[in-house]
Amino acid sequence: IASLIQNASERKTPLQNTLDEFGKKLSIAILIVCAVVFGLSMLRGGKLMDSFMFAIALAVAAIPEALSSIVTIVLSFGTQKMSKENAIIRKLQAVEGLGSVSVICSDKTGTLTQNKMTVRKIMVDGRIIDTDAVDLDDEKTKIMSRAMILCNDSSCKDGVEIGDPTETALINFGTKLGIDTDKVRETLPRISEIPFDSDRKLMSTLHVIDGEKVLYVKGAADVLINRITSSDEEKAVITQRVAELSEKGLRILAFAEKKFDKDTVCPEDEDGLEFIGLIAMMDPPREESKAAVAECRKAGIKPVMITGDHIVTASAIAREIGILDDNSKAVEGHELDAYSDEELVDFVKDKAVYARVTPEHKIRIVRAWQANGCIVSMTGDGVNDAPALKQADVGVAMGITGTEVSKDAASMVLADDNFATIVKAIRNGRNIYENIKKAILFLLSGNFAAILVVLFNSLLGLPVPFAAIHLLFINLLTDSLPAIGLGLEPHTEEVMKRKPRNANESILTRSFLGEIALYGGVIAVAVASAFLIGNKTSAALGMTMAFAVLCSARLFHGFSCKKNGPVIFSKEFFNNKFGLMAFGLGMVFLNSVLLIPPLKGLFKIADMTGMQFAWIYILSFGSMLVIQLIKAIFFTKSDK
Repeated sequence: IASLIQNASERKTPLQNTLDEFGKKLSIAILIVCAVVFGLSMLRGGKLMDSFMFAIALAVAAIPEALSSIVTIVLSFGTQKMSKENAIIRKLQAVEGLGSVSVICSDKTGTLTQNKMTVRKIMVDGRIIDTDAVDLDDEKTKIMSRAMILCNDSSCKDGVEIGDPTETALINFGTKLGIDTDKVRETLPRISEIPFDSDRKLMSTLHVIDGEKVLYVKGAADVLINRITSSDEEKAVITQRVAELSEKGLRILAFAEKKFDKDTVCPEDEDGLEFIGLIAMMDPPREESKAAVAECRKAGIKPVMITGDHIVTASAIAREIGILDDNSKAVEGHELDAYSDEELVDFVKDKAVYARVTPEHKIRIVRAWQANGCIVSMTGDGVNDAPALKQADVGVAMGITGTEVSKDAASMVLADDNFATIVKAIRNGRNIYENIKKAILFLLSGNFAAILVVLFNSLLGLPVPFAAIHLLFINLLTDSLPAIGLGLEPHTEEVMKRKPRNANESILTRSFLGEIALYGGVIAVAVASAFLIGNKTSAALGMTMAFAVLCSARLFHGFSCKKNGPVIFSKEFFNNKFGLMAFGLGMVFLNSVLLIPPLKGLFKIADMTGMQFAWIYILSFGSMLVIQLIKAIFFTKSDK
């Protein structure tokens, strides 16, 4: 397991990959634009230092260097929201990664089920007996009850259960039968043992009973049946009983014994056993699991069950909660051994249940789905789950039953060990990604407007439309606050009606770039118009009006970026207090610069008439109305 963890590789989330690629391309494009602006300025006889400083200021304003901080802030708020819903985020990037998940590989016990294992039936002498009808006077039943208590590492004292839920269920069953567990263990102490192992799927303990050494063995029925001395007819009856019980969704444990003359035992001694009987337990599915699985399917997410249980038991539970249907199959872990890693990529596509799996099988299943281009979430609680948790794009550990090793390997911990909580986290992740896209759309369309105006003035030989300090003011104040506000937009259920986005899809799709160019163009027309109006009086006034319109138009544009459809006459216009605060603060900052004398001098603001001041808000508000009209014509009324 340590070797598997070391070889498992953590992958970047789709957003991390997208932002890395996006940052490189955007930086190169803007530096080229700045070089062009610098060259045009020099050709018109501008001073070297002034031209150079303006080109640098334009680069600073155009490159959204605040984006990383904004993404981090949005993700941080997302982790806070998720923690209130029992999803504890250990690695910040997992928040966004969850929104891209297309396959959830989930353990069964405790995640899809209630982890309240209870004994329902036993089988001795070929007879299936309900727990209420168990008779301890029967010799075989007495041996079975002794074996289930002695070959067991759990305990239950003062109502506190300690140990594996399967084993504590056996202790509780013994208590229900009136057996004093502590007394039995004290009278028949363990002198040797072979601990449970996920490869052997067996556990053995050695005791002295009536002066004779007896080895009790418990484990998977399909494994133990190959180690007993029963006749073929008896084995056929046992196999039939196992199938009958498993089809009802019951988890089966088999028990056997062996007489010994040694003081210690090893795995080789777990052969030539005498069959005792079967114990059938039920771990009921969580009531919310079925609804959560249905929501996954609706959202285009494939749920997959990975368990150590018998394939028939696992299939029965999977069918009950909707994971297994007529279009999917259930397989056992050993079947994977016949396929290479390359062949496994196609093999897993129609498989929904994997039973009797080992740690190696789990990590191979995760890698196969990743090779299919899927973003994979993996849940687990044991040490043997850690390699797959680390390999998965989003590893999810159990907070209640999980080991420290599994939690350390995971990106997220479920405080309630509930599959439905994963679905909630995915919904949050998708909403967060949508909000980050809104912030990026806002930043880039506004920056594109500034670049277009600069190029427009440069090509027409007009004075520069902005001072360097204007661009820095926009970058620091009227950019960041609305972008953060957009990143904190209220979440919606609509995101779970769409399929997960392609893991390889860039955030800068053709349609997204088209929106940036279109909205940036509209704002640029408003800003250029303001410059031309002011420039009739003086270049300083043109610069002032261009700066003011760019600031205010971008503040209004924050509302346009809230959704794909028109927002101005909808309830969503006022549903984000953070966005409203950002707009209000931005307006206060802008009007302070425009009206307070000391700030006017610092920011090179020219005096304006009342009508010129009015034109600033006519043009900026008008740009938002034009964008809203475009949205009403070309976009649906609800988010895509």
